[in-house]
Amino acid sequence: MLKSKDLLGLHDLTAEEICEILDGAVETKKFLRGSYRKSDALAGKSLITLFYENSTRTRTSFELAGKYLGATEVNVSVATSSVQKGETLIDTGETLDSMKIDFIAIRHPMAGAPKLLAEHVKASVINGGDGMHEHPTQALLDMFTLKEHFGKIKGLKVAILGDIKHSRVAMSNLYGLSKLGASVSMYAPATMMPKDLEKLGAHVEKSREEAVEGADAVMGLRIQLERMNGGLFPSLSEYARYYGVNDGVMKHAKPEAIILHPGPVNRGVELTPALIDGDKSYILEQVTNGLAVRMSILKLLAEYREKNL
Repeated sequence: MLKSKDLLGLHDLTAEEICEILDGAVETKKFLRGSYRKSDALAGKSLITLFYENSTRTRTSFELAGKYLGATEVNVSVATSSVQKGETLIDTGETLDSMKIDFIAIRHPMAGAPKLLAEHVKASVINGGDGMHEHPTQALLDMFTLKEHFGKIKGLKVAILGDIKHSRVAMSNLYGLSKLGASVSMYAPATMMPKDLEKLGAHVEKSREEAVEGADAVMGLRIQLERMNGGLFPSLSEYARYYGVNDGVMKHAKPEAIILHPGPVNRGVELTPALIDGDKSYILEQVTNGLAVRMSILKLLAEYREKNL
C-alpha cells in the first residue's frame, strides 16, 4: 500500500511503492484489453482534473482512468474558472475540497504547486506535472513500458536526450529508474543541461553516441519552447542535425533497443519520422500504458484513503 494520501513525485516514493504501482498497472492493462471497460472499483468516488497548462495525453488519460473505474469525473477549465478572477490555488483547492472531492489531478507551471495544494486539502492530490520539477505519472508509464517489454528494469541502460534542463519528465525518470536499478545516461546541448545531475545518479555524456552506446532504450525529449527565453540553440534544423536522434545514432544502441518519447513529438527535431513511426517505436504504447498506470494509482490511493482517512 502507498504511504501517503498523495502522489507528488518519485523522489519521495520508495522502490517498493513504485513496484506496487507497476504491478497494479499489469492488472489494469488487462482490463483495458477487454471489450467491456467499466468497473465499479471507484464507484461513489470523485476525480477533478485541474490543469493550468495545456495537455492532451495526461489530462485525457486521468479522465478516462476515473471513468473506467466508475468514479465521477469533472474537468475544471482554468480558462473559464474563478482563477481568471484572481482566485488563488489554495482557495480553489479548498473550494473543490468542500465539495467532498476524493482525487485532484493537477498540472501547474510552478514547481511545488501540487505539494502546496496537498497541504491544504483532504483530497488526494496527484501531480500531473509541475514546472520543471517532476512529472511522476509520465515516468511511471515509461518504467511500466520498459518492464513490460524487457521483463525487468534492473540492469537496463536508458539514454535520455533532449531538453533535459526544462524537463520534469527527465527528473522523474532519473529518480524512478535509479531506484529500480537502471543506469541512466543523459545528453543535451550545454545550454539545456542542468548542473550536478551526476550527484543524482545520472551519467552525463559528451555526445549523443556515447549516451546511446549499448542502450536498451532511447528516450527523446521535446524541446520546450514555452519554457525558454530563447537563444539556447541556433535553429531547429541545426538542433536536429547535431542533437536529434536518427538511424545513425541508433546504431550505437543495442539492436533490440526501443524508442520512447513523452509526447508530443516535434517531428524531425528530437526524432526522425522514420524512428517515430518505425517498429522500434513504443510511443503510442506509452499512451496506452499511461492510462493503465493512472488507473493503478487511483486504485492504490483509494485503498490508502479507505484505511487511513
